[in-house]
Amino acid sequence: MPVVSRLRTPLAGALLGLLLFLLPFLLLQERSYVQIDDNLDVELTIPYLLTRHHVALDYRPTAVVAPIMNGLPRNALRPGLSATVLVFGLLEPLPAYLMHQALVRLLGLLGLYVLLRRHFLPEASQRRLAAALALAWAVLPAYTIYGLSILGQPWLLLAFLNLRRGPARWTDWAIMAAFPLWSMFVFVGPFALAAGAALLLLDWGQGRGVAWRAVGGLALLTLMYLVVEYPLFFSLLVAKQFTSHRLEFDLSQLTMPGFGAGLKSTAQYFFMGQYHASRFFRAAVLLAVVAVWGLRAGSPAARRQLGALLGVLVVLAIFCGFYPQFIELVQDNLPLLRTFNLSRFHFLTPLLWFIVLALSLRLLPAGRLRMALVAAHLLTGLSMNTEWLNNLRELAGRPKPTEPNYTAYVAPALFGHVQQRIRQQTGQEPAAYRVACLGFPPGIAQLNDFYTLDSYQNNYPIEYKHRFRPIIAGEMAKSPLLRPYFDAWGNRCYLFSSELGKDFRVGAFQNRVVQDFAFDAAAFQRLGGRYVLSAARLAAPTRSGLVVRGEFSARNVYWHLYLYEVRPPVSGAPAGVGEAAKTAENP
Repeated sequence: MPVVSRLRTPLAGALLGLLLFLLPFLLLQERSYVQIDDNLDVELTIPYLLTRHHVALDYRPTAVVAPIMNGLPRNALRPGLSATVLVFGLLEPLPAYLMHQALVRLLGLLGLYVLLRRHFLPEASQRRLAAALALAWAVLPAYTIYGLSILGQPWLLLAFLNLRRGPARWTDWAIMAAFPLWSMFVFVGPFALAAGAALLLLDWGQGRGVAWRAVGGLALLTLMYLVVEYPLFFSLLVAKQFTSHRLEFDLSQLTMPGFGAGLKSTAQYFFMGQYHASRFFRAAVLLAVVAVWGLRAGSPAARRQLGALLGVLVVLAIFCGFYPQFIELVQDNLPLLRTFNLSRFHFLTPLLWFIVLALSLRLLPAGRLRMALVAAHLLTGLSMNTEWLNNLRELAGRPKPTEPNYTAYVAPALFGHVQQRIRQQTGQEPAAYRVACLGFPPGIAQLNDFYTLDSYQNNYPIEYKHRFRPIIAGEMAKSPLLRPYFDAWGNRCYLFSSELGKDFRVGAFQNRVVQDFAFDAAAFQRLGGRYVLSAARLAAPTRSGLVVRGEFSARNVYWHLYLYEVRPPVSGAPAGVGEAAKTAENP
């Protein structure tokens, strides 16, 4: 009977709900849909390559990850002292991703439940509300590859509030020390530290004194981030191993100018959020706040506290929405702001919205209204979780043609055929030659053990960007869309085609043909390139200095690939490309 009783608790129900949420992944396994954009196309590749090439903990200035960009400095990538890297070191990429996601969502659910029960919904009658909110939190459309950066924030806030209010336990110090081991500093570290410091300053300004335990907790969090992110800080600040391409960031070229654009972006941040930090409609939360004020529920002081939190969210939305315009004004005088994105304060807003909802529910009278609001919020998160929805479609046998499952997208058998063809023709293994990709992300080739000159990276040497640019200069000269996309940003250091634009997912069913590919084969060869793998057929490859070496297709895969080789020897740029390149270099 005690076991049955425990299974009937609200928390057990929430855990069962999470299990049902994860069930499609378990059933589909290699046919699971994995979020593609900024996830499968890049993030899964990094821990896989760090562990496969045994450089996860190799922080020497000379260490490189050979398959990326002709040997990307190891210290340009995420730290190896990470639970995420550990999981990928133990398992193959897809099992690692699915296991990692399950752990992150489970810890997220438990973290928010404990936080709510300890600080925001402590009454015994509020356990169901806390459990339901915890489940809604755990199923959000979050990038779990970032570890606990988003869904794990309740643990960090719990430890901080315990240290601030007391009595603190050793577990609170342990959470502060452990959080950097499973989170991304650039997404959450500085912003969580700034938020904690601001709250302590507010306490001091209101005459509550200084919570020195909380100060110590923030100091411990900072110290642990310095330890975990040692390769980043050492390479950029101490050894100055390379100058980052981020120094050329110019967000003003990538966003619409003017007050109207900033206002539209502000509304998106406030009502929807940003997709990296979990995008979900805030309607249920706002309805709960309206209900509190409409019913005059709770004390005036409690309602003012709710209003203050909403005010913070409004200020953050305005700051993030107008951030590009702000940066345009100061970036010449403060170059550091080009490389470090201060608008990432929005990574803290999903949790703050949940706290606003919890406080609203606490003030509202008990009844169906409270559970209806939580249910609406839960359904909102589920309905916007495209990864989960696409897996339901996969189970139903009705997948979207443009959203392939993992095996169809990564296509190991298809890429294996390409390697086999090259091996037959040259006797060489992938490490002996370099490729670049057109019409699909290089990260997919990297997951299939190719060594690529192109890649999607948040941080890489600016010198490499300048050496890569001549290869694509002809295509950028033809496209006002692509030129600033590379020159003013450049995280996607890709082969571009003005005819394909930003279509980096050219499926076999599209039958795309590039009529004129202004590709500088000589510059490509100077950088070490030999093959171009393309998801679109080139109508005239010889004009681009290329020759066809194979065509590859297979059932149930997303791609139809064409293999092109640089014509040896290359004495100069193909006809028509050199002038285009000069035009692009000197617009």
